[in-house]
Amino acid sequence: MKFLSVLFFFAIASLANAQTRDYLRRMHHHVDSVLQERNNKPPKFDTAYIARPGNRLTLKVRANLSGDAIHTKGTVKDVYSKADLSTDNKLTFSFAANYRGISAAIAVNPASIFGKKRDYEIYTTFYNPMISVDASYHNSHTLSGDMNRNGKFHLESGNLDMKVVNISAYYTFNHRRFSFPAAFTQTYIQKRSAGSWLAGFSFQGGTIKTSKNAPETYPDFKLEADHLGIGGGYGYNWVVGKKCLFHISVMPTVVVLNHNNLTINGEKIKAKSIDLNMIFNEHLAVVYQFSSKYFAGLTVAVNNSIFDDKNVQIRQNKWRSRLFFGIRL
Repeated sequence: MKFLSVLFFFAIASLANAQTRDYLRRMHHHVDSVLQERNNKPPKFDTAYIARPGNRLTLKVRANLSGDAIHTKGTVKDVYSKADLSTDNKLTFSFAANYRGISAAIAVNPASIFGKKRDYEIYTTFYNPMISVDASYHNSHTLSGDMNRNGKFHLESGNLDMKVVNISAYYTFNHRRFSFPAAFTQTYIQKRSAGSWLAGFSFQGGTIKTSKNAPETYPDFKLEADHLGIGGGYGYNWVVGKKCLFHISVMPTVVVLNHNNLTINGEKIKAKSIDLNMIFNEHLAVVYQFSSKYFAGLTVAVNNSIFDDKNVQIRQNKWRSRLFFGIRL
């Protein structure tokens, strides 16, 4: 009787497993059909300049390196203060997959394996022919550098906390012939050289303050800066020999909304009269097609903010570079 019960149990489990596999096959076929139908729609771009890869699946391995730098100066009650700070450069390795335009990625930080991970960063991008968005959040405890206030001294890593958000978005006017995705996600292929005017906005905001773990001799330092800019620029994709793509784009924005405060030992400097307040977004990329199947390249994205008024001057530089190798299946 026990044998029959066990046999019945395995029979039911086998049937359920077969039904699950059949359901997953039907679900995959349905999703694949929907994505294929979407990709088979008449293109909204000039096929003489832009093309979609003919493969369903694209796999990429990537090495990513990023960093932040902050430069501030101001005068409080005739006492001049200056700080030149930067975070440790952050190295990660990631694996990305794209199936008919749907992407996913996973990243590994080698420093975390050895227990040295003190910073973390969330980075996301969205690129389609018309709209492109870069966004990142950086939480750092490795900010360090030199500060000058009644004498020069060094701010050690671990004694400052930084939280910074960077967002930039672009609209591509000549999206029928110029492709951001071809340079940065490789979900499109730029066949001929083309450029485009860009319009968009930028936001940089966050805080830097003295950590609770800092020695008592450290000044009580806190910088708050939030900038929202609107502007435009230009991008160009240069195709060389049908295999190599060079991309360069620059979009300066003029800050229309801002909130900036610098506080040192309880003395607050609030920004008032604006002399110069801008955010610059720069992109560089090189993509080489070894064949219709294999490709490799390098991308660089940089965000720079410049803020100057009679009391406070702030410079922020955020950069990220990516080396990648990909295969289309």
